[in-house]
Parts: sequence; C-alpha cells; structure tokens
Amino acid sequence: MYLGLDLGTSALKGMLIDAGQNVIATAGAPLTVSRPNDGWSEQDPAHWAIACETVLDALKASHPVELSAVKGIGLSGHMHGATLIDRADRVIRPCILWNDTRAHREAKELDDNPLFRQITGNIVFPGFTAPKLVWVERNEPDNFARVAKVLLPKDYLRLWLTGEHMSEMSDSAGTAWLDTGARSWSPELLDVTNMRRDQMPELVEGSQVGGTMHPALAARWGMGSNIVVAGGAGDNAASAIGMGTIAAGSAFVSLGTSGVLFAANDAYLPNAASAVHTFCHALPETWHQMGVILSATDSLNWLAGVAGVDAGALTGELGDTLLAPGNPTFLPYISGERTPHNDAAIRGAFSGLGHDSDRPALTRAVLEGVCFAFRDCLEALRIAGTEISRVTAIGGGSRSDYWLKAMATTLGLPVDVPRSGDFGAAFGAARLGLIAAENADPSDVCIAPATARTFEPEQSLSGAFDAAYQRYVKLYPAIKGATQ
Repeated sequence: MYLGLDLGTSALKGMLIDAGQNVIATAGAPLTVSRPNDGWSEQDPAHWAIACETVLDALKASHPVELSAVKGIGLSGHMHGATLIDRADRVIRPCILWNDTRAHREAKELDDNPLFRQITGNIVFPGFTAPKLVWVERNEPDNFARVAKVLLPKDYLRLWLTGEHMSEMSDSAGTAWLDTGARSWSPELLDVTNMRRDQMPELVEGSQVGGTMHPALAARWGMGSNIVVAGGAGDNAASAIGMGTIAAGSAFVSLGTSGVLFAANDAYLPNAASAVHTFCHALPETWHQMGVILSATDSLNWLAGVAGVDAGALTGELGDTLLAPGNPTFLPYISGERTPHNDAAIRGAFSGLGHDSDRPALTRAVLEGVCFAFRDCLEALRIAGTEISRVTAIGGGSRSDYWLKAMATTLGLPVDVPRSGDFGAAFGAARLGLIAAENADPSDVCIAPATARTFEPEQSLSGAFDAAYQRYVKLYPAIKGATQ
C-alpha cells in the first residue's frame, strides 16, 4: 500500500492506493485561511499537522489493515508558501501563502534585478517565497533574525512526519531561489535577499527518498517501520504525475477556477518574458512549463452570478453544435492576468456588444475568451520551444462539451477527456511514494489514464476562430490604460 498526502489551501486529502494503483480509500480534513489585512493570506502550520492526524485517524478507522501495509508516502502541496522555522524547529509566524500579495513591491525590486530571470527562468511574482522573506526582513526584523530554515508547506509536513529539513526541485523552483536549469539552490540569489544556504532545506528529486516516518508516529496509526517518505512535488507537478504527463510533448489543460496549460519537457526551456512558469518536474532530468490564466471557470461563474442562473444552465442553452464566434469578445481578466501579460491590475471587458447580444451570445463570448487565453499560453510555450500535439482536459469546465469543442478548435489540437476517476495531486503523490519505496521505473508507474472521448478541431470553423483570436489579441493593449 502507498499513501498520498495533498496539502491544499482549503483541505488536506489523503489517498491510499495498492500496488496495482487502485484507489482503496480517501479521507480529508478542512483548512481555513486567515486574512488579517487586505491582500494577506496566512495559515498556521500547526493546523496542517492536525489535519494530517485527522486524515490518518479516518483511514485507520475505515481501513486499518490497508494502512498498516503502507510502505511509501508521497507529499504534495500548494506552492510558494513561506514557513519560517527557528533552530528548535518551532514555527516563528503563520505561513505566508501563495495568494498573499503583500510583497508585490519586493517582488518587483527582485524582478528588476536581471539575475533572477537569468538564473530561475521565471518572473519573480509577488506570491513567490523570496520576496516574502524580503518583506519579513523589512517589516518583522525580529522574526527574520530567528529564521533557521525556510520550508515550503508540504515540507513542513515532512518535518512533522520525519524530522528532516528537506525539499525537492518542483516545489523549490517556485521560490525564486532555485537555479532551475542546474536543479540546485543559487548562492547569488540567496545573497541578494540576505539569505544563506544553510537556511534552505536539502534537495532530492521528487521520486527519491526524502526521509522515513518517525517510528512513534507510525506506531500511533498501527503502521510498520521504515516507511519511506518520497521527495514529493508541488501541486501542479503532482497532478501531472497523477495524469501521466511526464514525457516531452505530453500536456494537459486544467479548466478549474483558474486555468493551467501544463507541458512536460525533457530540456530546460525558459520563457520568462511571456510569464510562462518554467519549473523542474518531479522526476530527474525533466522540467515542465505552465501557462497560467487567473479566471477560467471563474469567468463563467461570474456571468452566471450576474445572470442569476447556474453555470450549467448557461452552457446548456448553447446546445451541442459549435458556432462560429459572434461579434462580442470577452477578455477574462476579472482577477488580472498571468500569462502572457503578468498584469495584476488589468480587468476584464466585453467588446463588440450589440442589440442582438443576448445571454447565449455572452456565454459563448466568455467560453471563447477563456479559450483564447489558453491560446495565448500555447503561443507563449511555442516561443519557448515547446510543441504540443494534443492535450487532456481536466477540471470542472471539462464537463461542457461545447467548451471542449471550442477549445480544440481554438488551439488547433485534439482535446482528450480521460475516463472517470481521481487522477489529481493526491494520486500523483501516492505514485511518488510507490516509486521511492520500490525504486520503480517512473515510466512504468506514471501511465496516462485511458481516454474516454476525443474532441477534434472543427476545421470548417478554424478560420473564424483564428480571426476572432486575432481580434482578441488586439484588445489587451487597447484597454490596458482604461481599466487600471
């Protein structure tokens, strides 16, 4: 048996799988976010340990025999969080989370230093870890002086489980301290932020052993001895492991609240200028790129709220036949945008509205606008040298056939829909636990799920969608100064 633990922002999820990668049991525990000031987002790391206890208690209650047979544990978690630890392994202050924007000035200062993009291959975003430590130094100097280690959220769970100060490359690539090509901490970038190498955890690959579970904790839940804890992965890389997105050219598009176009690479191909994330993957000698849009299904949910109906009712009005884009164009920047603009201040807009712009026309414009934002991501990845031949669609938006037809036609790529099942970050973490415990070949373990359906681009509409995309591209510079 193998256990995946995925530390999300709103919940911690545990998943037990067997040697055949069948899901045996799952359990979860909720988490809350504290927002003591505008733009702040924090969690108490002690709550993560409590949530882990709750999950393990539930699994022991429901599947004691299976839990006792666990040989490997994999960890996944939300990225970029600054968890500050003193010399006695005590938490100094609440963890500053990925969606905390207090360090936006510090992030710009670091990004203005060309060393950061040169070494990390990425823009320094406000949510990254390094600018948060600069903020702490300036605003909480006593806390900064006590910092013995900076841990990412899932790696605090590792400390609790194993006593080890350790991380892996996929998560650490989101700190703005990692030399992403060399897969090691950068002394130059640490020095710029007045940090030291000894304040960083040791690094292993995500599929390698990253500690063993404390015997006392294992005994508490009736588990055996020498349980391996794998290096693990950041949440997106863990989801890719769960989806089997590990070979160059394989990719998935996630239509969740936000959107991600994730592509695996066997070479380091940065493109920071287009706000593409270029991070290490969770397996040795692999990297990945992500184009990120901030409002995918969130855009449709916004329209549903304005219309006073649920999102499913809006897409249901469109029927099954894909139509050419009409006059209305929607820019899905209701929370700003990441790729390719890196513009937190830009806001969304409708263009081309007329007397005939009824509710279905607006719904189509929203779905198309999100597809065009993903086309932006695809073009940014292509500029970096990443070619994608097809994508697998996941997330809540993938339940809309109309949206997937529009996505395939906009991207000019087949869009696969996997068979039903849970292939997310907890499953990916469990796979990493299996690989580390058994020294297994990742290519034998990380197999893509079977495809249930495929949506091909509708060639008769490709020209119309291309023309609408070109209209969309022209709108960002036109409205940039008007919406800020």
